[in-house]
Amino acid sequence: MENDEVADLRIRTKKFALRIIRLYSSLPKQTEAQVIGRQIIRSGTSVGANYREAFRARSKAEFIAKVGECLKEVEETSYWLELLIEAGVVPAKKLQGLIEESSELTAIFVTSLINAKRKTA
Repeated sequence: MENDEVADLRIRTKKFALRIIRLYSSLPKQTEAQVIGRQIIRSGTSVGANYREAFRARSKAEFIAKVGECLKEVEETSYWLELLIEAGVVPAKKLQGLIEESSELTAIFVTSLINAKRKTA
């Protein structure tokens, strides 16, 4: 990845985390919403933290492992977003932007993994 792309993804994953935090703050106080909310705040904020670690990886293998964690966490976040909608806790329209961003981040991390693995082969 180019330096501009790396900086952009660092900013983008942080903005994603901030949006997740705002979502959590706006969730109803019902038990199910709060349980899902705690899960989504953990996974949604981990994406950027893991990307920061990947950015500072000491080896290609460490980079691949950390980007793999990014992918895992963004996929988990997508799952919790889907549950919020399907459980009727939050209207789909309210989460559409976060769902789109999680899909785009998934695509970026998949591509990064494929490219990094190709370069090590």
